[in-house]
Amino acid sequence: MRTIPATLAAAVVVVFGTVVPSAQQGARGGEWTRYGADAGTTKYSPLDQINKDNVARLQIAWRRPAVDPSISSKDPEFSYSGNFRATPLMIGGVLYSPNGIGLVEAFHPGTGKTIWVQQPFPDEGAQSLRGDSTRGLTYWTEGSDRRLFAVRGEYLVALDPATGKPVPSFGENGRVALRPGLGPRATRYAWTGAAQVCRDVVIVGVGIGGSMSDRATQRQGVPGVVQAFDVRTGKPRWRFSPIPRPGEVGAETWEDDSWSYAGDANLWSLIAADEQEGLAYLPMTSPTSDMYGGHRLGHNLFANTLVCVRCATGERAWHYQIVHHDLWDYDLPAAPILADIRVDGKPIKAVVQLTKQAFAYVFDRVTGRPVWPIEERPVPTSNVPGERTAPTQPFPTKPPAFDRQGVTIDDLIDFTPELRAEAVALLKYYRIGPLFTPPSVRGTGPEGHRGTIQLPGSVGGADWQSGAFDPETGILYVQSITGPFTADVVKPETKTDLNYVSGIRAWTAGPKGLPLFKPPYGRITGIDLNRGEIKWMTPNGDGPRNHPLLKPLNLPPLGSPGRSSPLVTKTLLFLGEGDPVMAGLGSRLRPEMPASLAPGYGGRRFRAFDKATGAILWETELPAGVTGAPMTYMFEGKQYVLAATGTTEPRSAGFVALSLP
Repeated sequence: MRTIPATLAAAVVVVFGTVVPSAQQGARGGEWTRYGADAGTTKYSPLDQINKDNVARLQIAWRRPAVDPSISSKDPEFSYSGNFRATPLMIGGVLYSPNGIGLVEAFHPGTGKTIWVQQPFPDEGAQSLRGDSTRGLTYWTEGSDRRLFAVRGEYLVALDPATGKPVPSFGENGRVALRPGLGPRATRYAWTGAAQVCRDVVIVGVGIGGSMSDRATQRQGVPGVVQAFDVRTGKPRWRFSPIPRPGEVGAETWEDDSWSYAGDANLWSLIAADEQEGLAYLPMTSPTSDMYGGHRLGHNLFANTLVCVRCATGERAWHYQIVHHDLWDYDLPAAPILADIRVDGKPIKAVVQLTKQAFAYVFDRVTGRPVWPIEERPVPTSNVPGERTAPTQPFPTKPPAFDRQGVTIDDLIDFTPELRAEAVALLKYYRIGPLFTPPSVRGTGPEGHRGTIQLPGSVGGADWQSGAFDPETGILYVQSITGPFTADVVKPETKTDLNYVSGIRAWTAGPKGLPLFKPPYGRITGIDLNRGEIKWMTPNGDGPRNHPLLKPLNLPPLGSPGRSSPLVTKTLLFLGEGDPVMAGLGSRLRPEMPASLAPGYGGRRFRAFDKATGAILWETELPAGVTGAPMTYMFEGKQYVLAATGTTEPRSAGFVALSLP
């Protein structure tokens, strides 16, 4: 048997002669070796040097720009997005992370100083200084062989952690092209997720780009194929296509042969794995197009489905479709979370899928059986010509929803009678109803019908930031936003084979630019997964209480609709607010909508919460808002908390590390 460091011994087992880490025990040995701390994406660390008694003494230890000066200084007009989403790994006393353009950098855990910077491949040419930040890397080791896997552009790249140079034995000189695996319709490949290693395969998803679009204008799309490669050679091992062919399971759920042209249903988010069981968990997204499905009638399996596959072969072990015939852009946005829980005295190896509609679906991760019953309940029908909604949707009986669902007049803002009256007047222009009320056809003229209000909207509830699970207490922490979203469809103005296309897809503003609904607009919720019960909920952020109309009312914190990922340690829960990085949301705002109140907006506060009660124990204002999932590690006897931050200002993004003096 291979030897392993003593600090990691408690976190690994031996399966078929291969050392594999425990999937849901968090980070070990003071390191952070996976994007989500472990392959089960718990985002948990047992470190406790920073605790309730001393957290108020936290201070910035060092900062580092999102792109090393050795790259950024090459071009005076060089720029990169402020939406910096990376979470570093800490392995063997070195931090590794994708930078703001997707190249990998290694830097010192105690100072942030550069150790090495990955160089672009020679054939990248003018594209070498361009790219986007990805969410992270994955690490694999066997004996003396160590590799970092990153996705940059259209390639999966394997790097030597010691030097940052490509591993020549992997693929073609250190990289594998990913676009060919999508099939002949694909014109490009893009993904901002982090690859996942399960035993001896490395698995990648695919994002939305080219013909794969939230605003599709053609019924034909590119199926979002999940691909797996041998970690040593880069040779393809298997592919999972989310749109079944005739004779395959689920083909009958694509009526009128719509399987033959439908696309998307891709995995744009993140992957979890249980290496002990040899299983990977794939959260799939919505099919083409998001708001109209008259051309793809049926349930559309495996879109909006949690799919469990065998890591070695890609064979489907089980699946559960969480949204039938999606018309709400309710894709599965978050990495599944593996959690060992105890329900009614019985130990269960569980997997939790968080959703935009603010549910936590909990399954036995080996068998796929729901831990608590999931009921198929009737939902509203569509009035769009040619559309046919699914008659029912699956509702978990436990845990309860962690954010507001559906719209009634009682949900409207009521800080003052005047604001309430204006909100009531605004509501008459929209279709409202319970969760899963489908999009409607937008009317004409300034006073016409404006569509259906979704709550949560397609940027509400939980998103890719996911949650954090404490394996010692069984508590799941979920950050979410109350994000109403106008969902309408319109007759196309350009040549298309769709009868309707998505309309405005916009955040729904309320009176005087305030939110339309009651607070909180952003929150953090603690869920007891052993009982399936909510323990506490608290607003995350101050929200719009400084608005001129609200300032005199002396309101409590209202919560900000920002996106930030929780980090849980043995002693504390950490969470930021996101930041006003409106990347990707500009098209979703009407001119009268204040960006400061739209989904995706947050603030620059970073907080530590009491894990048991949700009480704020400490907060600080960082140079920019937290835009990546925080992580923590121990180096030379000191615990650090590290997070990616960014704003819309050029070159503002970077890392901020906090520690005790």
